[in-house]
Amino acid sequence: MAPRAYWKGTLKLSLVSCPVVLYPATTAAEKTRFHMINRETGNRLKQQMIDAETGDVVESDQKGRGYELRKGKYVEIEPEELEAVQIESNHTIDIESFVPSEEIDQRYLNHPYYIAPDGKAAADAFAVIRDAMKDQDRVALAKIVLTNREHIIAIEPLGKGLLGTTLRYPYELRDEDQFFDDIKSPKITKDMVELAGHILHTKAAHFDPGEFKDEYENALKALVKRKASGKKIELPEPEERPSNVVSLMDALKQSLKRRGGKTSAKSHARRATGRQRSPRKSHRAAARHRKAG
Repeated sequence: MAPRAYWKGTLKLSLVSCPVVLYPATTAAEKTRFHMINRETGNRLKQQMIDAETGDVVESDQKGRGYELRKGKYVEIEPEELEAVQIESNHTIDIESFVPSEEIDQRYLNHPYYIAPDGKAAADAFAVIRDAMKDQDRVALAKIVLTNREHIIAIEPLGKGLLGTTLRYPYELRDEDQFFDDIKSPKITKDMVELAGHILHTKAAHFDPGEFKDEYENALKALVKRKASGKKIELPEPEERPSNVVSLMDALKQSLKRRGGKTSAKSHARRATGRQRSPRKSHRAAARHRKAG
């Protein structure tokens, strides 16, 4: 059975348009979930809204929305007032511009969606838009209304379809300076950087998400299976924390040896620290060699 579409509408590129459907590209269905239960009865618990001051249970007809102006002071917003500012969806993804993919800061990437043509009649127009984007090697930027909010969506070809990724707005990102300003700039020797670079080289690989293993999720599934079968759960012994590394250079050398690099850390460091001959000395050595010949 085909998955249910999350959104249906029209993808437009100038006067070219075609019906499309959006599907969430991610899912949490396979993740292990727990419910709150009553230990005595084994029954599932349900949540209730409690007045923070009186402690009374609040019924559904008493619930409202409020914005906190200051501590403990709220302005209540009625549902019809919210409707006054909600953007009405025209169910159209109208491409506004195309930008180089490398210009999109990855911090702005939010939720991914698969975009497919809606019906056989849309296949031709969809293919034209998709293949034109492939030729230009650019990402389309458009606006879309999802859950009563307007989003910017970045669209790019993906296989036979398109990948649409909603983008965060600038106000949703924190300024990195408040986190990075206090980072010191110590003097690091060239030897250390070259050794670290050599370690990076030994770890070179290609991106393969198939190699990613969610060890915690696997452990959770095993735990639930073991507990459900009536077996005892034994807690593992706490691991000893390694002592603090005193010498950064020693740590780099040991890391390089552990990786089994063809070039030992010692010889690598020796080459890094060895001074190159000056042009004058090199010239003299060459002259002596010619004379000897």
